[in-house]
Amino acid sequence: MEYHFDAILHTSFDEAVVKVTDALKTEGFGVLTEIDMQAKFKEKLGVDFKKYKILGACNPAFGYKALQIEEMVGVMLPCNFVVTEKEDGSILVAAVHPIASMMAIENPALEAHAMEVTGKIKKIINFLKN
Repeated sequence: MEYHFDAILHTSFDEAVVKVTDALKTEGFGVLTEIDMQAKFKEKLGVDFKKYKILGACNPAFGYKALQIEEMVGVMLPCNFVVTEKEDGSILVAAVHPIASMMAIENPALEAHAMEVTGKIKKIINFLKN
């Protein structure tokens, strides 16, 4: 099973981050965390790395419901979106596949919930493809 969904954008890296953030809002998500891996690797390891950001996204209603269903599901939250620059200058946006990430948890109620979140994430990725 695929563990992520993705889209290629032909825009600048910074514009892509804004587009992803805006697309998340259309489905009720917000960005809780933004990790700049390029900057962190430079700071902590002194190495150069390509532009690569991890956006930790959360839809509060879905997060709340998931935690009511399975308290420790928080170790798998938030839903991560990656924005990275490819060698050809295009921007790859990838998002976690909620069903794939929840396969380790045997809870049918959580599976149904993950299907609903998956639908939202697919909509976001498809929106970015257009």
